[in-house]
Amino acid sequence: MSRWWVVFFLLCAQAFAVEIKPFKTDGCSAFPDGTFNQHELWLDCCIAHDYAYWKGGSYKERKQADRALEVCVAGTGEEEVALVMLMGVRLGGTPFLPTPFRWGYGWPYLRGYEALSASELQAIQQADGDL
Repeated sequence: MSRWWVVFFLLCAQAFAVEIKPFKTDGCSAFPDGTFNQHELWLDCCIAHDYAYWKGGSYKERKQADRALEVCVAGTGEEEVALVMLMGVRLGGTPFLPTPFRWGYGWPYLRGYEALSASELQAIQQADGDL
């Protein structure tokens, strides 16, 4: 009889396993990846930002990710572009819009702002191994 409880427990644990979608990036989303002369000038900045958005987390972590994007793009010598991008991600990156580039887009919709749990961090680590 006790073996059945173990099997039942394992099946239930699998049913509630934390899964994150595979990481995908579209570069700078609806924004150019660079200038006319340097087509991918700040693309690496956008990919790093997408990775942070894919993972999601708290509101503070989103603000840090957006600030890192601004600093990275400004570091390419394009300070004005960095400010425009910052305004765009602050307005369009909310986790409450069903967009493919929202904060926490790796998780099911309406996760919101929430610190990542240990099981979510483990799922991210596992997905990182698949990259």
